[in-house]
Amino acid sequence: MEKKIPLFIVTGSSGSGKTYVINELRKILPDFDIFDIDNLREVGISDEQQIREVWLRVARNTAESGRMTLICGAAMTWDIEKCVDYPYFKHVYYLNLHCNDETREKRLRERNWPEEMIQDYKEFAKWLIDNADKEYSPQMPIVDTTIADVADVAAQIKEWVLQYT
Repeated sequence: MEKKIPLFIVTGSSGSGKTYVINELRKILPDFDIFDIDNLREVGISDEQQIREVWLRVARNTAESGRMTLICGAAMTWDIEKCVDYPYFKHVYYLNLHCNDETREKRLRERNWPEEMIQDYKEFAKWLIDNADKEYSPQMPIVDTTIADVADVAAQIKEWVLQYT
């Protein structure tokens, strides 16, 4: 690529609203290609690193056409940095969608998740909050989706993205 551009990842524990916000983001960020990381699971790809590799390759190809990419899905810095296409980006920025435990439990129960998995994802959500300033550079901002309207959440994400473009 002639000029490296940034990659944006909206992460968060399950139930935080990553998939829910995608359509709204597509409306207000028409110059971005926005993808749901889970879409590859729906077609039978289950290897987590392969999923990350595919999405970074898609984002790299998108960047080569001069467009920026925003990926919505749980992704950790150390896993993204292992991807073959990671060096092709100026920087990878992360934003964490978060909701309170009660809301997460309700959302995951509506998906018929087992209790043990719900507890695991509550712990992961806590880890993301506790490490937003330690594992991410710059510090990963947090958007609370507990009671926020989807348009408000998308607007906060747009504001975050535009500060780096």
